[in-house]
Amino acid sequence: MPADLEGEAFFVARQEGVLAGTACAREAARLVGDLEASFSCGDGAEVVPGQVIGKMAGRYRSLLTAERTALNFLCHLSGVATLTARYVAAARSANPACRIWDTRKTTPGLRALEKAAVRAGGGVNHRGSLSEGVLVKDNHLGAATIAEAVGKARARFPGRMVEVECDRLEQVREALEAGAGLILCDNMAPTELAQAVSLVRSHPRGGAGAVLVEASGGISLETVAAYAAAGPDLISVGALTHSAPVLDIGLDLAPPSGRGGVE
Repeated sequence: MPADLEGEAFFVARQEGVLAGTACAREAARLVGDLEASFSCGDGAEVVPGQVIGKMAGRYRSLLTAERTALNFLCHLSGVATLTARYVAAARSANPACRIWDTRKTTPGLRALEKAAVRAGGGVNHRGSLSEGVLVKDNHLGAATIAEAVGKARARFPGRMVEVECDRLEQVREALEAGAGLILCDNMAPTELAQAVSLVRSHPRGGAGAVLVEASGGISLETVAAYAAAGPDLISVGALTHSAPVLDIGLDLAPPSGRGGVE
């Protein structure tokens, strides 16, 4: 590849989906040093097959150097945004007030980017780290009761969100009485989840909006509408970040001016 050969390469969507990761692609071009990347649409935009969504311009050697890194970020993060958008649409069809949010099940080193992609797809972010909220899980309850765990969390971290994972209605009652601000109904069937929601809404704290209900546990695109119809405020889906398929986006090299192709 001649060192002085210049041209353009175009980012082209091969599938329908939601775009994310454009800043990463621009950064890949910038780090190579002599490229410029630009996009005609931003994160959160819906794209269709064959749509040109952006381009990189500069030396061909640099284009080929940055190509895979830029596409890896674009395809992966757009895949996260696309899957999130599908969950959001399915949930809203049954319950417009229900929100889809992510988990900490993210790729090491990429959490901030993947959570940004979730937002691009219309979802919302759960805590980004353990420091952003207290989640009392079943493993914690091996050493303390729900009341003890919530009490200690409130005392040590005043003002911080305190959430309790519950897999039985009795635990939902305990969490309400203990003062939890968010109740996670884990691995419940939609019918049992509806009972838990009713239990929370009928409680003085829950009826006043001081307690939110989250549903979690293997909820798929096929079942998310049924869970949303049960009335939770939030549905968390780890698959948004740990199992999202990539969105197919290609980089098509345009021949340099005056040439019929790349030699």
